[in-house]
Amino acid sequence: MTTPVKLRPAPVIDETARLLIEHYVFPETAEQLADLLQRRLTEGAYDVDDIEELARRVTADLQSVNGDPHLSLKYHADRVPPQQGAAALSSMRRDFETSLGGAPRVQLLDGGVVVLELAPMLFPLEWAAEPLSAALTLASRAQALIVDLRANRGGDPDTVAFVCSYLLDQRTHLNTMHWHGGRRTEQSWSLPHVPGARFGGSKPLYVLSSGQTFSAAEELAYDLQQLGRAVVVGERTRGGAHPREGWTVHPHLEATVPVGRAINPVSGMNWEGTGVQPDIPCAAADSLDHAHALALTRLAG
Repeated sequence: MTTPVKLRPAPVIDETARLLIEHYVFPETAEQLADLLQRRLTEGAYDVDDIEELARRVTADLQSVNGDPHLSLKYHADRVPPQQGAAALSSMRRDFETSLGGAPRVQLLDGGVVVLELAPMLFPLEWAAEPLSAALTLASRAQALIVDLRANRGGDPDTVAFVCSYLLDQRTHLNTMHWHGGRRTEQSWSLPHVPGARFGGSKPLYVLSSGQTFSAAEELAYDLQQLGRAVVVGERTRGGAHPREGWTVHPHLEATVPVGRAINPVSGMNWEGTGVQPDIPCAAADSLDHAHALALTRLAG
């Protein structure tokens, strides 16, 4: 239960609107959203005493114009540190420590097929390089590999490139990021060298997806799919392609605003709004069995 407290919504709305104008990757939409928030404030839509309810209402309005799931006003039960991004970092570190660094399962299935689960996030590379390298090196001996992203809610694009580097044979252009204002673009490539052993670019590779797979995890699935490297099995993903940053706007509230737009070099598009469409659609709960059967059939052939 959230403890009801008195709050003044106007400063929260004013600061959120300012952040939209200054940072949102789509300036015209930012203007529309800022006007919408101010209008809703004037109408009394945010006159609530419950902070969590305020976060829900503002988030619904933020996502009402273009359906961007990365735009939100996030409620945190614990006080949010004032530094930019500190709220997400603190929560992320707890998840990292309790998930073996984001690789909680490496399992050998029948027929020399290995399933590697990456969850709950693709953590910052400075944290995750060691555990991911260990897990991917172990999986490199498999005859076929299944990467399970069904419970992965996103993370670091650099970590996406790191994982892809173990699944390809040569340095490959993966993604181009266009940052706020169009003043800067940044390309993402797989690495020419990796610590440990590669699974490589020729053995069968499958990626499991669900309706909860999000953000950087979607990029990992999309990059490998567009390169023709992996078969995606499962459900359509959530559809969030815009990297976001977070700012504290209240001791328990964090405004998250997308600051970039991803463009895949193969498709010339991204998965924003549409999600990653699986090559083999099925219920997420059944996707591991489907992928395992596909792998065995291919190996037998």
